[in-house]
Amino acid sequence: MRYLTAGESHGPQLTTIIEGVPAQLELTAEDINTELSRRQGGYGRGRRMQIEKDQVQITSGVRHGKTTGAPIALVVENKDWTHWTKVMGAEPISDEEEKEVKRKLTRPRPGHADLNGAIKYGHRDMRNVLERSSARETTVRVAAGAVAKKILKTFGIEVAGHVLEIGGVRAVQTEYQSVKDLKERSEASQVRCLDDQASEQMMAAIDQAKQDGDSIGGIVEVVVSGVPIGLGSHVQYDRKLDAKIAGAIMSINAFKGVEIGIGFEAAKLPGSRVHDEIIWDEEQGYTRKTNNLGGFEGGMTNGMPIVVKGVMKPIPTLYKPLQSVDIETKEPFQASIERSDSCAVPAASVVAEAVVAWEIAGALLETFGQDKVEAISENIHRHNAAAKDF
Repeated sequence: MRYLTAGESHGPQLTTIIEGVPAQLELTAEDINTELSRRQGGYGRGRRMQIEKDQVQITSGVRHGKTTGAPIALVVENKDWTHWTKVMGAEPISDEEEKEVKRKLTRPRPGHADLNGAIKYGHRDMRNVLERSSARETTVRVAAGAVAKKILKTFGIEVAGHVLEIGGVRAVQTEYQSVKDLKERSEASQVRCLDDQASEQMMAAIDQAKQDGDSIGGIVEVVVSGVPIGLGSHVQYDRKLDAKIAGAIMSINAFKGVEIGIGFEAAKLPGSRVHDEIIWDEEQGYTRKTNNLGGFEGGMTNGMPIVVKGVMKPIPTLYKPLQSVDIETKEPFQASIERSDSCAVPAASVVAEAVVAWEIAGALLETFGQDKVEAISENIHRHNAAAKDF
């Protein structure tokens, strides 16, 4: 599978075209809208979420509730576009019109793509950079991820995410009985945290950051259960699935770190306490006593739940601006403010679910076929039976 996204933060719409989704997959707009709504929620979100109520239009590739095997086009309109039609319009405008509708953005904001993108692409108006580099683009990545989740669920694979830390407040109670239990409990929390006491402290930290004109980041975790043994491959670096997932997490706006399983904790422990001992029984086949390696060995899934953590930095748009330099005058200034959240970690956990689901769904179809659901299901069933008795 593959997809591309297009669209700007204040443009008319966001679009993604997905290719490689098997035929006969049940898919409706509601499957996608549920995920879009989750992305817009979470404590600490800003005013933009009050303007937009993201709803998808499926414009191709699905007929009467089932995929056809053709490319799927998904569109999400920006409701705020009505206020930006002249500023962000595609048609040329005169010099006089340009003076009336906008002022060139020549003041890069620290922590954003503004200055780097302007230098790379030769833009003297950095709105050409910030409109596309905005996290608004993750809207349609979540839409693509919703399609991936539907593929996975069809074959008995479940995905859920939760928040481990916000602003230095770390969840202590993080145990869960199943991915279903994890999903239900994280959804019940405004910060998607399993620890009720930590949730209250996280919200207080977000409130304090907002009061201070500041922002805070955190850590999210994604868990995937029911994954067959052998997705990915050890034979080439670019076929290792854990590497693809790590890259996907790092591609999310503001993410600066990723761990698989216990991750960096493994550096502190001897091998006897890190590697997962192998066991076998007639009911489950091959499993592990522990899951320190997060469901991966040699770049391949080992049948244990996939566990991935991602680190999100504080959002760089602050209401107490940092110093920067105007690219026209070279004079110092206090960075400009665009509408922003004080914390987007709970929403980012939904984006993390989406990108992880996409990579796993792609690997699943690469291994078991992608033409039609029934044939894929049969291939997975045969593989699991053979792996169990191997």
